[in-house]
Amino acid sequence: MAIILNYVAELQGLYGPFTMAERVVQKIWLREDFAQDRATLTDGRAVQIRSVGAWNLLGGPDFYGARLVIAGQEITGDIEVHFHQADWRAHQHAADPAYARVVLHVVLFPPSEGEWPAQHADGRVLPTLVLLPLLHRDLEEYASDDALEMITARDQWERFAALAAEPIDQRRAIMRAHAQRRWQQKVHFAQRRIEQLDWMEAAHQTALEILGYSKNRAAFLAMATHYPLARWVAGIEPAEIFAAKDLSWRRQGIRPANHPLTRLRQYQRWVTHQPQWPERLGCLLNSRVALGEGVSPGRARQLLGLKLQRTQLVSELLGGAVGGTRLDNLVCDGFLPLLAAREGGDDLFNLWFYWYLGDFPDGLRRALPKLGLTGPHGQSLCHGCAQGLLGWILQHEACASH
Repeated sequence: MAIILNYVAELQGLYGPFTMAERVVQKIWLREDFAQDRATLTDGRAVQIRSVGAWNLLGGPDFYGARLVIAGQEITGDIEVHFHQADWRAHQHAADPAYARVVLHVVLFPPSEGEWPAQHADGRVLPTLVLLPLLHRDLEEYASDDALEMITARDQWERFAALAAEPIDQRRAIMRAHAQRRWQQKVHFAQRRIEQLDWMEAAHQTALEILGYSKNRAAFLAMATHYPLARWVAGIEPAEIFAAKDLSWRRQGIRPANHPLTRLRQYQRWVTHQPQWPERLGCLLNSRVALGEGVSPGRARQLLGLKLQRTQLVSELLGGAVGGTRLDNLVCDGFLPLLAAREGGDDLFNLWFYWYLGDFPDGLRRALPKLGLTGPHGQSLCHGCAQGLLGWILQHEACASH
């Protein structure tokens, strides 16, 4: 039985506080969801990660048997993950023999200037890697992913009891307000990505990251960096990319349709059909009308022409390579925030809010109609309601942590 102590921190996000469990930082390390090519220890030495080790859900170090190369020297040992460097001393790990084989201290936040380093009982200083500067996404997005996974693991209707007690109009207003914050957060991150890269590469990397799903998100993002859009346009064989030894693909527990090679071939078909596809986005996705108060999701979709826009995306942009719920996630997590970041304003918010739900856990799908936010049988499930409920969950957990 797992006895892991899952510490929680309250953090300040772009639009308010949220809570994040230490297991989220562990998952970032487990999935290698950070820029490994820039990994440098706090003492300036370079570190290469050959294996992150086996995740330990019992007492003792968080990961067993990791393989690293530090300043050219191969090292095998355990990994301990914390929010802060000072947590090593606070948890008295130096005095615990179970932690004697720890060879790397992975922390989320940089240590303060002059802060005492983590040490073993014999005085050996523990090498420390800070993850925050290496992360691909905002911390709140990692916390959101974890919340979605927890909902997937079990139906937690009881967590929505406080929300269900509100009048229905208030519930809808709360969901829309939280959805607005989630939208602004996604647009903000898209804007940062465009500034760091350019429009074409920002769209390219975002699309491949979403195609990778949660288990291969990091690998797909690393691959998109190594193989920019121009390489795909010039012609590239997905099997060769999949065989590359410097990309850590995850295949265990993945359905055949989500196999990395299958997704790479889909993207190849996509780019072959429309090589300069990012330039076509603005022509195929647009908000044609302003919506009045109290419009139903079904009516909103008719006014916005969502069905036609979705059909045109599949045929004109993607060449039929991607469809279903993965297409809906591409639109809501990638295409629309990118377009809003490039063009400015919130004109695309309604399109994002009323778009089709996409991939969301069954727990969320069941909760929305029970909360009266969709039809009695889940009709007109829309992306914005689900995002609003996810935002409410994060805020609710932040309040509960006080």
